[in-house]
Amino acid sequence: MRWWKVLGLAAFAGVAATGVVIARAERRRRAYTPEQIRTRLRERHAEATRALPDGR
Repeated sequence: MRWWKVLGLAAFAGVAATGVVIARAERRRRAYTPEQIRTRLRERHAEATRALPDGR
């Protein structure tokens, strides 16, 4: 096989693998309920405000 064919196959495999990773992350993100998202955001906000030196 010529080197450009090997390079093309490697690029195709890289694109396919990237698509799988993105699809998996999207499924994981969509699995949260709205209440779970609100809870996580409130927790993150509480942590961020605790980290401020003046306590805002």
